Amino acid sequence: MAKTKYGNKKVEVDGITFDSALEARYYKHLKLLKKQGIVKDFELQPKFELLESFKKNGKTYRAITYNADFKVEYADGRIEVIDVKGMVTQQFELRRKLFEYRYPYELKVITYSKIDGGWITHDELKKARKARKKAKKVM
Repeated sequence: MAKTKYGNKKVEVDGITFDSALEARYYKHLKLLKKQGIVKDFELQPKFELLESFKKNGKTYRAITYNADFKVEYADGRIEVIDVKGMVTQQFELRRKLFEYRYPYELKVITYSKIDGGWITHDELKKARKARKKAKKVM
């Protein structure tokens, strides 16, 4: 199986190739939430334009785009954009900032942490790890 630039193995589920096992696992999670009626629908690899193409001094600059992993519409009408990541890069942080500026949707960066009870945002994971580290020092 092919590997992505971060060493993840591509995984196929339902005839769809995912960049990582973690992303494929979240896809299965979304399918379950849809079956339960919590999620109305979801889209794979939605593309968002962060900066349109432009010309300057005779040079054409291409648009900057961002492909999220999922766009999720919940039964209550709420929409979230989800990116499943094992780690967050500087390049992603810049794209995230541009996305947050331009779009009204909530962008959630999530991962899976068995010790923290399953799917968790990267921000929540950082806080939980910090709290565990602090508790360890106290002991």
